Amino acid sequence: MAWLTTKNYGFSDAADLFVFISGYTAAFVYSRYMRARGFLVGASLLLGRAWQIYVAYTLLFVAYLAAIGYVAQTHGHSHLLDEFNVRYLIDDPIETLKHGLLLEFKPLNLDVLPLYIVLMAVFPPALSAIICYPNIALTASFALYMAARTFGWNLSAYPTGSWYFNPFAWQFLFMTGAWVASGGALPILPMLRSRVFIAAAFAYLAFSLAVVMTARFPQLGSVLPPSWSDFSNDKTDLAPYRILHFLAIALIVVRFLPEHWTGLRSPLLRPMIVCGKRSLEVFCVGVFLSFVAHFLIELVSDAIAFQILVSFAGIGVMTAIAYYRTWTKDLRLLPPNERLSAR
Repeated sequence: MAWLTTKNYGFSDAADLFVFISGYTAAFVYSRYMRARGFLVGASLLLGRAWQIYVAYTLLFVAYLAAIGYVAQTHGHSHLLDEFNVRYLIDDPIETLKHGLLLEFKPLNLDVLPLYIVLMAVFPPALSAIICYPNIALTASFALYMAARTFGWNLSAYPTGSWYFNPFAWQFLFMTGAWVASGGALPILPMLRSRVFIAAAFAYLAFSLAVVMTARFPQLGSVLPPSWSDFSNDKTDLAPYRILHFLAIALIVVRFLPEHWTGLRSPLLRPMIVCGKRSLEVFCVGVFLSFVAHFLIELVSDAIAFQILVSFAGIGVMTAIAYYRTWTKDLRLLPPNERLSAR
């Protein structure tokens, strides 16, 4: 089932999409408050959202560690402690929890939320700059990206090493999303939609696919240049070819998927839309379910039929959570007397 994920067919993956969309959404939503009611109001709302994400991360962090530790000790699967990078919790729980709350210790699959928290926490002045001087703000973001890659800037992690998602580098993709949301790309949109750019985007996607396939299947070395099999995809510092790959996909989607396409209002896509609106809850539940699915496949069966069953069950649970959270949010907006009747 892992072959159904986008990371197998090009340089970028779901993380790139998540960070870009996060920047786009943050600018799209909070710029309206900042424009209408000033910097302090917009900054306060942004910091409130960052705190909300931090609280969600803390709850997920504790539940995630507890689940992995329980399964590892109860069922004798001690290798899970190393596989999910939680061995230090057993050796030194107090110190590990402290660094976890400081976003310095991150078990497997919990790397993106700390990045999101940091980017949202420092976004208020960047959003103000995006609103007033979008191109200058994006240029400054690119300069920081290049400096981080050149001088090796990153945040330290516990107990050793640095952040898997370097915030000094990944902020550029976040800011690119914010720049697009603010209308920064509108002047060059006709050029980007030209046949030359679309053809170049398709060619780059084909090149990316060939390189990734060569790296995964060494036997293709006889067909493609041998150096391609040594390709190393730099995710930590957001390699430029990852950015280009994601932007090529985005360009093709924008070109061939009209904004007002009626298919987007199809009932079949309604669950995806609801999940998108409740993205934080769905993401947190999905991370926890990823461990549950991993354990079930290891404990019960790794047959493709069982993997499909577990995958669809997980999708069903995340969709149900999204619908439930949407219902409870709508319920709070009702007058008190209507809330009672809705129950």
